[in-house]
This record gives sequence, structure tokens and C-alpha cells, in this order.
Amino acid sequence: MSIKFGTAGWRAVIADEFTFANVARAAQATADYWAANPVGGTRRRVIIGYDRRFASDAFARRTAEVFAGNDFQVVLTPCPTPTPSVS
Repeated sequence: MSIKFGTAGWRAVIADEFTFANVARAAQATADYWAANPVGGTRRRVIIGYDRRFASDAFARRTAEVFAGNDFQVVLTPCPTPTPSVS
């Protein structure tokens, strides 16, 4: 199943296209890209936040696990956090 991104990010139905497996695929692809294309002067660190939508915290934890498994330092917000705060 393909993952389709638009101008507003990934839009999908939870448990249909938006699954733990697809979240892990997207996280792994991102980790692979960042590892292969490091930005000079930066560290292998990622900040992961989530919102109040259903299972958002569980999807964030799965994403954190993928990045940690790729030797990234992970900062996972402890509670729902607005996107601008994570940015």
C-alpha cells in the first residue's frame, strides 16, 4: 500500500491507511534519508510530538522506537504538544 503525502502532510484514515506498520515505514524512510543526507553541524536527534487525536501518543511512541533503533537521540514530548512548539 502506498503512502500519499499532500501539501498538508499525510492524510489517511486511522486503521485503514494510517496504521502502525505504515507509520513505522514512514519513520524508517525518514531515518534512512536523514542518515544518508546529514546536515552539517547538526546531531542525530529528533523531537517527536503528538496531539489529542485517537492513539496519537501510541503512534508517536512507535515513531520514537523506529528512530531510536536507527541510533537517533529521541525526545518524545510527555503530553500533547502543539506543532509550533515541536518545530
